[in-house]
Amino acid sequence: MIHLLKLFIRAALWLFCSKIHIKNKHLLVKKGPLLIIANHPNSFLDAIIIASQYKRRVFFLARGDAFNKPLHRYLLRSLNMIPVYRLREGRENLHLNEYAFKESIKLLKAGEAVLVFIEGICINDHELQPLKKGTTRILEGVHKDGIFPTIHILGIAYNQLRGIGKIVNISIIKFEFLKPMVTAKDRVSFNNQVAVLLKENISIPIQKTRFKKNPLYYFHYHFYGVIAKRVANKTRDTVFYDSVLFSILLFSYPLFLLALFTILYLFKIPLPIILITLLSIPVLSKNITE
Repeated sequence: MIHLLKLFIRAALWLFCSKIHIKNKHLLVKKGPLLIIANHPNSFLDAIIIASQYKRRVFFLARGDAFNKPLHRYLLRSLNMIPVYRLREGRENLHLNEYAFKESIKLLKAGEAVLVFIEGICINDHELQPLKKGTTRILEGVHKDGIFPTIHILGIAYNQLRGIGKIVNISIIKFEFLKPMVTAKDRVSFNNQVAVLLKENISIPIQKTRFKKNPLYYFHYHFYGVIAKRVANKTRDTVFYDSVLFSILLFSYPLFLLALFTILYLFKIPLPIILITLLSIPVLSKNITE
């Protein structure tokens, strides 16, 4: 189920993003315990893009308030998300972070991959925020059992932080840190090194997204426009615009194509022509950005 969803998400990202450039792509096939440390400019979209690129299952920490409703909690956990709480989500929830740390440590010990956004906050900006201590706490937990996971430092950056057609740069490097995490000095040293490496690997694309005003552009114009406007209203004053927009398009675009199929079928268009048309539309729509 997860593998099918991952393929579905990759296909959706192929349409949602104009280009995704990855530096050191060979690292995406790394096996064994893996800790991925990334910056966090664009809410859940960062996790969706990063996790979809790795050729394995990736677990990641996500803000705890998104897990408040039972249905949301079930869906997010099914997508390998682990809730982590900040002070702004309520002091009474901070004790629940113990679960997040223990679960991350348990997963790394089991040879899984865990993605951590070390800033612990997203402000829709590429400027690196002060690094939190949670990552070093996770490493301290696995080091106690003599396990030293591979560490990837991953910088992700966008040419725009709102809307479709974005260009994404991802730069991954392997960080060699074999010193056991024991003292406060070790934690400070680790975060200082990570901050330097992250800054070096955040490469903001300079190209601007431009749309070709061809027939396919106008074919999608109202469908996309209505959704984008509604999402903008619902996510006003938050950092969730892109992640909510992507999620809604992920599930609504197939319904849009299904509605088109129904219309063409009612007009008695031959089925092979309908199927070719429906397959061609998303493929050719990839070219409406330049």
